Amino acid sequence: MTPLTTRRAFLADTARAGLAISAGAALSARPALAEDTGPAPPRGRAEHCILIWLGGGACQIDTWDPKRKGDPKTKQPGSYYEAIDTAIAGTQVCEHLPKCAAVLDRFNLVRTVHHEVIDEHAAATNRMHTGRLTNGTVVYPSIGSIVAHQRGPVNPQAPAYVLIGYPNVTRGPGFLGAKAGYIYLTDTASGPAGFTPPADVAAERQSRRERLLGQTRADYLAANPSHDVQDYDATIGAALRLSGPQFLNVFQLDRESAALRSAYGGEFGQRCLLARRLLQAGVRFVEVSHNLNFINGTGWDTHNEGILNQHLLIRELDEALSALVLDLERQKMLDSTLVVVASEFGRPAGFDGGGGRGHHGKSFTVALAGGGLQNGKTIGVTDELGMNIVERPVSVPDLHATIHCALSIDPAEELYTPDDRPVPITDGGVPLAELLV
Repeated sequence: MTPLTTRRAFLADTARAGLAISAGAALSARPALAEDTGPAPPRGRAEHCILIWLGGGACQIDTWDPKRKGDPKTKQPGSYYEAIDTAIAGTQVCEHLPKCAAVLDRFNLVRTVHHEVIDEHAAATNRMHTGRLTNGTVVYPSIGSIVAHQRGPVNPQAPAYVLIGYPNVTRGPGFLGAKAGYIYLTDTASGPAGFTPPADVAAERQSRRERLLGQTRADYLAANPSHDVQDYDATIGAALRLSGPQFLNVFQLDRESAALRSAYGGEFGQRCLLARRLLQAGVRFVEVSHNLNFINGTGWDTHNEGILNQHLLIRELDEALSALVLDLERQKMLDSTLVVVASEFGRPAGFDGGGGRGHHGKSFTVALAGGGLQNGKTIGVTDELGMNIVERPVSVPDLHATIHCALSIDPAEELYTPDDRPVPITDGGVPLAELLV
């Protein structure tokens, strides 16, 4: 496919799914430019996205791209586990991913994602979430915030973007402002309990309070139409909208069958089940974090002894991810839901002094499932130890462009910072045409 070299001007009246452009984000409507001469980007069928984040740096050769067996005792480089066949002919995965292996024809494995950040987890996490290097003058929005901004919620009574796990700036709205931010959840059982009115406040009393607050907000906003005040007012409006029972009922996981909840597994699996329920409620983008404190205290950051319990994490991922894909399929949602499994970087084939692994950003794997893609493909080839790319390198902007196109977002469209600086949605990313219908 010809690279997308042109940039489309941002128009407020083209915001998808009825999303109004926030004045707080300082993004004003702009006149249309001349028609682009380049080809239009592919438009996918996905309406939702679930990003499963393996925080800490999941090892590609111990999960999705196994190589010859290594030995940490003798320092023989290679995979820590045996490999097994999958539903994609000629493609193998780690032995601790048998349930995912059986349904891998619903997936694509992109084995040659790469970037240049290897020293810092935070910087690499930012790279994967924003598609850009950290910049001292611009705070770039995360991919979740861009999707929220461009597509909005499916249901206006739901938030566009929900984060289940731990927040930081790399997942935030950046220059897009609070309206493109996320709702942060930690408790899969009760959800955002802070949205629930006190038990002694009746519905009529709550309505009177909201009417009084609404007039106060309107008066203050009229007298103080600043960027910060508009952002704050938008946040209040979102919180009030989400405080009703319609949204809070989503968190009652006991409405699901015991068998289904069991199939998803423990806390991480329940987060994945909640993600599906959030999509059904009208959320557009959900990030589910496989937190660092799961299992062994270090999660996927498998330096030294951290690698000893890595198989427990992989099995937990296998159980929850396979259950999610099959559940979405049963609900007839898989074709309209893109599931992305990613980490900040991979791991080298060699072992460190404690038998674990260091950091490796030159080649690692991102898995994509569903989303109306041409699934059942393995994209890219790495060398015999998974250290270098042999065929089909995929940059982080290319990965982002593919995700955006799957969600019918033009990866070359320009957004504008509060100081009127144009910023393309991706940093020159070219979507993987072989995955898009």
